[in-house]
Amino acid sequence: MFKGGIDLKDTYRILVINPGSTSTKIAVFENETAIVSESIKHSTEDLRAFNDIWEQYDYRKSAIINEIAKHGFNLKYFDVIACRGGNTKPIEGGIYLLNEDMLKDMKSGLYGKHATNVGGLISYDLGKALGIPVITLDPPVTDELCKYARYTGIPLITRQSSFHALNQKATARKVAEKLGKSYQEVNMIVAHMGGGISIGAHEKGRVIDVNNALDGDGPFSPERAGSVPTGDLVKLCYSGRYKEDEVLKMLTGKGGLTAHLNSNSGLEIEEMIKKGNDMAKEIYLTMAYQVAKEIGAAAAALKGELDAIAFTGSLAYSELLMNTIKEYVGFLAPIYMVPGENEMEALAAGAMRYLSGTEMPKVYQ
Repeated sequence: MFKGGIDLKDTYRILVINPGSTSTKIAVFENETAIVSESIKHSTEDLRAFNDIWEQYDYRKSAIINEIAKHGFNLKYFDVIACRGGNTKPIEGGIYLLNEDMLKDMKSGLYGKHATNVGGLISYDLGKALGIPVITLDPPVTDELCKYARYTGIPLITRQSSFHALNQKATARKVAEKLGKSYQEVNMIVAHMGGGISIGAHEKGRVIDVNNALDGDGPFSPERAGSVPTGDLVKLCYSGRYKEDEVLKMLTGKGGLTAHLNSNSGLEIEEMIKKGNDMAKEIYLTMAYQVAKEIGAAAAALKGELDAIAFTGSLAYSELLMNTIKEYVGFLAPIYMVPGENEMEALAAGAMRYLSGTEMPKVYQ
């Protein structure tokens, strides 16, 4: 009997590949249990030898194969490869089998450049050589916005969906399971609290509204400026004091906590607060205040019909931050905590849904 393209059996072996700018995370799962989890560090000196991410193909592929071998695994051991999604055109969330069309769009550079793109090609080539499927799911370009969420007051500018879709949807599924329901049966707000912060309004399995967590709106975060007064931003751009790339860096990378406190670490800032730094406390709790306001807006997008509010990401470990936010939004719905990034587990869980036939893959065209 076959489902999801794989012969049904008790134990599936999954290779998860998740490339980042300076590392490549890999994991080996038996069903949803991780038996190996490693982060392969790539030195700045090594990466300087390459002009772009595509030149890193052989370097990263060898690193992955060597790491797997180091743990005593043969590549023929695996039933499926699950890789983190790359830069393609906006698509619905869900499971996708990697195909030539997806790789072509990644290679084009039209939708951005990231190490996940070359990771997709490595995964695809490995799967092809081994005769096993390669899947990805819920990439950062996931776009399920309702029509009202797209408009701004300037027709030349539309709101874009760019958020932590993989972790958000995985978190929503976990919380739905705790509620005894499927993801498609619940309305939920999920707040990913990390270097970037995204607040998603999940309506019956679709993220109908979410702030652009990359370089757009929403609360400020450890590294991003979030929403700022537009008139003042325009004046800053035309002041003659800054170049375009400097302003963009203010919005993404050097904004938020980094701009105010010269640190993107919640742990460092909480240590400042413990030592009596009143400004650090004020800025930190302002971030909590802005997150709460965004959650309130997401609740309005769902017409107040909420089953839960869930928090995930590394900052969800902060009791000070979370307790402050709960004071503002606790009246809206029950709150669930799923701290951490959880990307590797999310990819493995998606692979299991594919292998067991509980979720059918979509076709990228």
